[in-house]
Amino acid sequence: MHSVVERKSIFFQSLGCVKNLVDAEVMLGITKEHHYDFVEEPQQAEVIVVNTCSFINESKRESIDAILDMAEHKKAGTCKKLIVTGCLAQRYKADLKVSFPEVDAFVGTGQYHKILEFIEGKKEDDFEFRHPKYLHNENTPRINTQPFFRAYLKVSEGCIKGCAFCIIPRIRGTLRSRTIPSLITEAKTLVASGAVELNLIAQDLTDYGRDLGDGTTLEGLLKELVKIEGLRWIRMLYLYPDEMSDELIELIATEEKICKYIDTPVQHINDRMLKLMNRKVKGDQIRERLSKLRARIPEVAIRSTVIVGYPGETEEEFSELVEFVKQAQFDHLGVFSYSHEENTASYLLPQQLDEKTKERRKNELMEVQMAVSQQNLARKVGRTVPVLVEGVSEESEFLLKGRHQGQAPDIDGYVLLRSGDVKVGEIHPVKLEQSMEYDFIGRAVPA
Repeated sequence: MHSVVERKSIFFQSLGCVKNLVDAEVMLGITKEHHYDFVEEPQQAEVIVVNTCSFINESKRESIDAILDMAEHKKAGTCKKLIVTGCLAQRYKADLKVSFPEVDAFVGTGQYHKILEFIEGKKEDDFEFRHPKYLHNENTPRINTQPFFRAYLKVSEGCIKGCAFCIIPRIRGTLRSRTIPSLITEAKTLVASGAVELNLIAQDLTDYGRDLGDGTTLEGLLKELVKIEGLRWIRMLYLYPDEMSDELIELIATEEKICKYIDTPVQHINDRMLKLMNRKVKGDQIRERLSKLRARIPEVAIRSTVIVGYPGETEEEFSELVEFVKQAQFDHLGVFSYSHEENTASYLLPQQLDEKTKERRKNELMEVQMAVSQQNLARKVGRTVPVLVEGVSEESEFLLKGRHQGQAPDIDGYVLLRSGDVKVGEIHPVKLEQSMEYDFIGRAVPA
């Protein structure tokens, strides 16, 4: 007679970037295979996992607030185990153990594959905290939490860039790339489950394969991915500006499945600021790369990020950045105030700027970019473009929403559909009839 294994309930809250989200999806897959069922509300869960972020001060505060909120469920008695994973746990484990005695275990960024052992009370391995080395593969259980028609594909972990403001190499470790066969196998599995869009993610995709020492490159991976039947869109997130090869640009231009979309964080344009940031690129190189992209791929959508208020940034250097943003005509831009992070090279720099100055510069630059964005959107009105239909719009009276190739999931706005006989998950031609601040209104037209 077979014994019936009792299933337990588990709730996951994942914060921060989509790379962190993929780690949570792996933990979901592992726990599901071992008699845990995911529940939608934390008050229903016997085990609660908070997957944290600690990239900048704002994300640290969000993560701490989440831990405090989830700890209330343990006090109420419904939650038996509270587990904290991810970047905050990796970075501040010693402090967190003192501040949050109600947390049963802290799991580092190189330990998430051992989530079951932590839930069951395994002693924490401090070496793995100091040196995260784990990299999941195509055989690792994973549950895609995105809508069925899209997924993220993490091609590597860690970073070798050493930007002065960034804590990621200390939290995530050095570069660890997956093999092309491993990624193709996982990509085929995701497509077989319904995904028509794969979003490639890494700390920097242009470094993919460098650690393997066997000639593996991003270009080589893309040439294999485009062969997958049923895969329609391949989007690349995070490409270092000066390391985008001519071969990569040519692939984006000529391969139909590769989205005409570039996410290239420039951070600044002033040479002195770039040197202080240890960005190993000069302003003219950034301008040249953007010009080459637009010349070879006229319809390309470019997203970038910049940092304002970096230590020592003068008003003249900030003005240079403002003028650059006006000229660069980014389709999407994230503007971040410099975050003063301990254990980074920039932490000890002199001339740290006050928060008021940083906030003023951020607001000014965001206003400039809003005007640029509105002009760019207005120029596209009247075009007919392929749109991936995502479902009902939560924020308008319009029936459906979708995204064209120049809009990445969750960050770049939507195309709102007035009408049309379309299905969720299909890519359908849509005529863009009106633009708003960041979105379009359109109408589906016959294919």
